[in-house]
Amino acid sequence: MDYDLKVDGYLKDQAVKILLPPEAKEITDHISKLPGGSKLVDDVIIRINRAAEDAAKGAKPIFVNSIREMTFADGLQILKGPDNAATQYFKSKTQEQLGNLYRPKIRESLNKELIAGISTQQSWNELTNNWNKVAGSPIGKIAGLKTVDVKLEDYLLQQALNGMFLKIEEREKDIRTNANARVTALLKRVFGSQNQVN
Repeated sequence: MDYDLKVDGYLKDQAVKILLPPEAKEITDHISKLPGGSKLVDDVIIRINRAAEDAAKGAKPIFVNSIREMTFADGLQILKGPDNAATQYFKSKTQEQLGNLYRPKIRESLNKELIAGISTQQSWNELTNNWNKVAGSPIGKIAGLKTVDVKLEDYLLQQALNGMFLKIEEREKDIRTNANARVTALLKRVFGSQNQVN
């Protein structure tokens, strides 16, 4: 989990870097045409990823608590389960709490002014409202246009959580398959004995 606590833990890792949804392309294309616009778009991406990195710093107690609540049956199921069994356990036990931790930081990032007193969230709302008027019109329907119902905050929150669980899953697989990744005596004992059984 230390991975997620690092500066650039999200931003510089292409596997988990949080980007705006594909539907935001129209916003970013228009803003990028303005002088300094590309930098503004980059700043939004940086802020969103920094918000996720900041939120990840508070995640450790949530995971520790889920471990304390683990039953013997849970532990056995994780040990005998697939390469991502622990990740799935953590996901089921922590996702709601992690969402509550991450959401305010993502929201704060989205509500910071982007340009001319307008935030990323306001720009997104305006873009999708205008697009949906066109897409929902008779001409839009004939043209086969689809409305955009992506809630930006929810989308970015899910991307942040997906990134965290992806890194946990990678770490879990490494511990299960690589003896050198078992850095504590407990991990060596538990997974070493599991390897002897298999």
